[in-house]
Amino acid sequence: MRVLGLIPARGQSKGIPRKNIWPLAGKPLLAYTAEAALLSRRLSRVILSTDDEEIAAVGRNCGLEVPFLRPEELATDGAPTIGVVQHAIRYLQSAGSTFQAVMVLQPTNPLREAADIDGAVDLLRETGADSVIAFVDVGEKHPARMKSIDGEGRVHNLPFNETQEGLARQQLPKLYLREGSIYLTRIPVVMESGSLQGSDCRAWIIEPERACNIDTQLDMEWAEFLIARRRSKQ
Repeated sequence: MRVLGLIPARGQSKGIPRKNIWPLAGKPLLAYTAEAALLSRRLSRVILSTDDEEIAAVGRNCGLEVPFLRPEELATDGAPTIGVVQHAIRYLQSAGSTFQAVMVLQPTNPLREAADIDGAVDLLRETGADSVIAFVDVGEKHPARMKSIDGEGRVHNLPFNETQEGLARQQLPKLYLREGSIYLTRIPVVMESGSLQGSDCRAWIIEPERACNIDTQLDMEWAEFLIARRRSKQ
């Protein structure tokens, strides 16, 4: 199975300026995803999709291919990821490079490993599924414990709240949160259905200590802690 590894990294970011190349524990954030992708044995090709020349240069320095610069209309805050993926696939197809599946690897998830990438591809192939997405256990932030609060500060129960207040986490139904580090989808689903999740989607589970999606400065500090913790164990 030929699988394209696609790393989307646009230039602008509201939460952390230039987030995709922001220094994290001594390396640009982008470098962590690049390293995992290039260590993978299941990805046939890994490319960077960006609109930014500086990010492109950092990507090349990390060993990534940058076959094009993304059009401006696909680099805005409101531009959907699916459009970015479809653009990359069409570009490569026009150059004679075809794939059976594409894996979107967001640089804002620096703790994913090559084993996660390869395991997800194996899962897709072995099950015949049309997509594999990374998930993490919701843990203590279970939806059954959530409430709504009105304008006067009153707390209201929701239809899915736990039947009895204060249940132990182990007594609540097992639920998972989309983790963001892996979106693996067969090409027909991407191009014809316009989605990264098909009708037969399987879960690749990421352990909580490696589930880190960077959006704020606090996320960056948490990632630095987790990276330092991991290095101390090596």
